[in-house]
Amino acid sequence: MATSDGWAQYVITCDLCDKPTQQFCNSCQVSLCETSVKSHKDQFKSLLHEIVPFLDRKIQLVCPECQLHPGQRCEANCLQCSETVCFKCVISGPHKRHEVEELTKTHKYIKQKIEKDTVEIKAKITPEYQRKNAEIENSMSKTKSQFDQIKTESEKLRKLWHQEVDSIFDKIDSLSQSHREENLNVLQSYHTKIRKLISEMNETVKQNEKLLKSIKLSEVRNYQSKVKEYEDLPEYLDSHMPTLVSKVDQGKELSIEIGDFRAILKQLKDKARLIATIPTDYKNVFDVACVGDSEAWIRGNNSNITRIDIHGTLKNTVSIIGLLGLYGPNGIAFTREGELIFIDSKSQTVNIVRHGRSETLITTPQKRELCRLHCTRSGDILIHMRNIDMNLKFVNKIIRYQGQRIKQEIYNDGQGNPIFTDKFSSLFMSENNNGDICVSDTNAHNVVVVDKTGRVRFRYDGRPARRKEAFGPIGIVTDTLSQIIVADYNNNCLHILDQDGQFLRCVDDCGLEKPYGLSVDNEGRLWVGCETGNIKVIQYLKIK
Repeated sequence: MATSDGWAQYVITCDLCDKPTQQFCNSCQVSLCETSVKSHKDQFKSLLHEIVPFLDRKIQLVCPECQLHPGQRCEANCLQCSETVCFKCVISGPHKRHEVEELTKTHKYIKQKIEKDTVEIKAKITPEYQRKNAEIENSMSKTKSQFDQIKTESEKLRKLWHQEVDSIFDKIDSLSQSHREENLNVLQSYHTKIRKLISEMNETVKQNEKLLKSIKLSEVRNYQSKVKEYEDLPEYLDSHMPTLVSKVDQGKELSIEIGDFRAILKQLKDKARLIATIPTDYKNVFDVACVGDSEAWIRGNNSNITRIDIHGTLKNTVSIIGLLGLYGPNGIAFTREGELIFIDSKSQTVNIVRHGRSETLITTPQKRELCRLHCTRSGDILIHMRNIDMNLKFVNKIIRYQGQRIKQEIYNDGQGNPIFTDKFSSLFMSENNNGDICVSDTNAHNVVVVDKTGRVRFRYDGRPARRKEAFGPIGIVTDTLSQIIVADYNNNCLHILDQDGQFLRCVDDCGLEKPYGLSVDNEGRLWVGCETGNIKVIQYLKIK
């Protein structure tokens, strides 16, 4: 650019170098300086070039070179073969007697289609997505406000009730928080999907507008319409909003309800009830992962993971033997999206089952043995890993993965002391509603609960229950009331604690035999996998 008398003059440069342009190739629509004319002709020797002074240039379509007849430019489109062809192809070549049309006509039609699609996306589809985006943002705001109101009402009711029912309100707050996160996660997921599609459509519009300005037939010809892809909004899953209700009967009966849950003052004193005993084909049931209110995935002593219902009917089987040979899967769990994951004990990876097939989800550091896993509400995956240090002691760690990235390691109390035993042990894990990680350390014979930061909150050694044999913690799970349920393998019972480690009661009257894996279904029933190969379904809460 040169400047003279305050006016800016823009110099058009050669397309092949930085020199000012002087010539123009009408055939290729390329600006050229005097020295680049020969280079341009040499580069495309087989084609004819109409070189003219730049001021005499003609703006026209650039037709591609024919692949069958060098030196010939394609000027037509074969309607039968959908290919660009030259005059020789039509007269005596492979497209003889085929119906053709001028490329200029084809080009014009495609650009009309692009223009129509662009107008439709801008005028109709994008505004609909923007409207839905505004609705979701409004719903999220209302959801937050309504749950804040529930918490406010809960605090007011807390002051009116007897001190003995404080623990119930703690559980109600935890349940409300759980519902809040669940509802907001649904809304946030849909919100993210809508915003992503809006961004994609905006990018499509930009690309279409760029194509509308293009004079290169090869670019325009490859256009693929995305209108059908955007026409229908993604399916919207409406969230369920619970309400808070309380009743006081002259101090004799106290109750509180939120959603489908109803709590009364002496709820925990009700006896547990055996709902079903489900026989399986396993000698031992090591893992249970409930699906909905009447089905569960289970893992036992072979290479299959099976899905059964409460009547014992086999619904599905994922066979791992073809992948693992003699090795079976270790712990199983569900992701936040409801996909089954498991530990491949041969390759020491975490795998995910999609469309009936196994894929590697997480590859972990070498020389570490993967033992158990658990999925959190946020979508993180907790894995118990163990290895042997230089002193020939076992190092047991819980590693938190966010995707493929290690987000947190839980193994040290900050004072150089290990949180878990330094012996060979399995760590069974469950996340509570308040974010605590509840861990059953089998060899240490205790339950240790750490907060989100990995700080130890408390330990439980089973002594308040006063059982005959030594405490044998193994499977562990938390429920909607933030209660911690632990399988006591040695005493054929379950210990139930509140979220702060206070012992509440034992379940020992449902015929449990060597209880192992635990899971809670959507009806609040406990599924207990036993080393005898049976599964016990137990109603331990009074939920209406």
